[in-house]
Amino acid sequence: MSDDRSVRRTTDPEQTVQDERTVSFLRFGVGAIGVLLPPALPLGNWLADEVTGRSTDGFWPASMSAAYYTGTRNVFVGALCALGVFLVCYRFDRRDDRWSTAAGLFALGVALCPPAPQDPTGLQRTVGVFHLVFAALLFVMLALFCLYSFRNPRSTQPARVGAAYLAAGVLILVALVAAAVAGLSGFGADWAVRPMYLCEWVATWAFGAAWIGAAVELAAGRGGRAGSGALPRQAVGLEVRGPEASQT
Repeated sequence: MSDDRSVRRTTDPEQTVQDERTVSFLRFGVGAIGVLLPPALPLGNWLADEVTGRSTDGFWPASMSAAYYTGTRNVFVGALCALGVFLVCYRFDRRDDRWSTAAGLFALGVALCPPAPQDPTGLQRTVGVFHLVFAALLFVMLALFCLYSFRNPRSTQPARVGAAYLAAGVLILVALVAAAVAGLSGFGADWAVRPMYLCEWVATWAFGAAWIGAAVELAAGRGGRAGSGALPRQAVGLEVRGPEASQT
C-alpha cells in the first residue's frame, strides 16, 4: 500500500507540469539575459547619447564590465542581479542545484562589486579584483552546465544536440581565455569595438543559446512522453514509467 501512495505522489499531473514550467521559465530567463545583454549595452549608450544630444563617440564600452561607468550601468547591474536570482532559484537535481546556486552568487558578486575605474584607489582595485574573479567563475560554471548537465550521453538525446552543447561549453571557455589575453595584453585597445568585448559577447551568447535550447528541450518533452530522454534525471521520466512498470 505504501508503494501505491508513492506512485500517486510522483504521478500528480499538476505538480509535474508546474515543475516543468518553472524549470523551463528559469532556463529561458537565463538564456534571454545572455542573448540580449551584449547588444543592449552599446545600443543603450548610443541611444542615451542621441537623446541627450551628446557625442556618440565611444558609446561601445571596452568590455561588458566597463558598462558600469556608462549610461547603461543600471542595465548591466540589473541584468546580472536578475541572472543571479534565476540561477539561485533554479532546481533540477542535487549537482545542478549546487552549480546553479554557486553561479547565481557569482553573478550577484559581479553586479555588486564594480570593476576598477581608470585611476582606482586601493579599495577600488581590490573590489575590481573580486569583480574579475566572480566574472571568471560565473562563466566557468555556465560552461559546466553545457558540458556536463545539458549534454547527457546516457540519454536518447540526439547526437547533434549533445554536440551543440559541447560546442557551446568549449566556446565559452575559449572565449573567456581570449578575453583575458586581450585585456592583459591591450591588444586592439585602439579599435572602436574592443576584442575583449567581442570575446565576452561570444561567451555570453554561447551560454545564452545553450540555456534557451535546454528550455526548448524541456518544453518539447512536456507531458511526460516515455523514452523522450530530453531530461534523463528529471522526475517526469520516472512518472511515466512508474505505472507501466507496476502493470508488468
